[in-house]
Amino acid sequence: MKIHYLSEKNSVLNHFLGQIRNVTVQKDSMRFRRNIERIGEIMAYEISQTLSYKSVAITTPLGVKETTEIADQLVLCSVLRAGLNLHQGFLNYFDNAENGFISAYRHHPNNDHYFDILVEYEAITDIVNKNLLLVDPMLATGQSLVAVFNKLIDRGKPKEIHIAVIIAAPEGVAYLEQNLPDSCHLWIASLDDKLNDKNYIVPGLGDAGDLSYGTKL
Repeated sequence: MKIHYLSEKNSVLNHFLGQIRNVTVQKDSMRFRRNIERIGEIMAYEISQTLSYKSVAITTPLGVKETTEIADQLVLCSVLRAGLNLHQGFLNYFDNAENGFISAYRHHPNNDHYFDILVEYEAITDIVNKNLLLVDPMLATGQSLVAVFNKLIDRGKPKEIHIAVIIAAPEGVAYLEQNLPDSCHLWIASLDDKLNDKNYIVPGLGDAGDLSYGTKL
């Protein structure tokens, strides 16, 4: 797996990362959602530099200009519900992308720390020979992303696979390396220290879905 760590180089990305972690700033849910969206825009720009392009001639009011545009067919898929703001950030840049949505959540059958992953909903276009962009804010254990990936791949083989997460734990990165193809690209805005005994990322930011949309039952 090809891993890209984006926060290693100082940029405005780190500014937004700091804000979404800040417990005071988090109280403004609209600002939290917008910052997630802006992080998505920055990550989309970084990924755009790896895509294939084709030459085109653009007619202007005063002549013709040779330039390039994205040649790849893109399918943008987010994991519900936390991935929606990140999805919008990517869509702001990849406005011609086809879109998909899939659900995945931790199911605790024994009401203890043990959990399995349930994937119960998917709505996505054909991904065969297209570039699949799978986005989810948090990479904790990695089990949800692998379950989602396996569900999507049942539909066929994409041309390229890019997975974008905002905050990741080392344990989740290792799990993806063990369970996903070597050809995958994993884009990480920030790598954190570890998982705690409840498999939450430390220092992390809390629950991205709850901070965006309110607590759930």
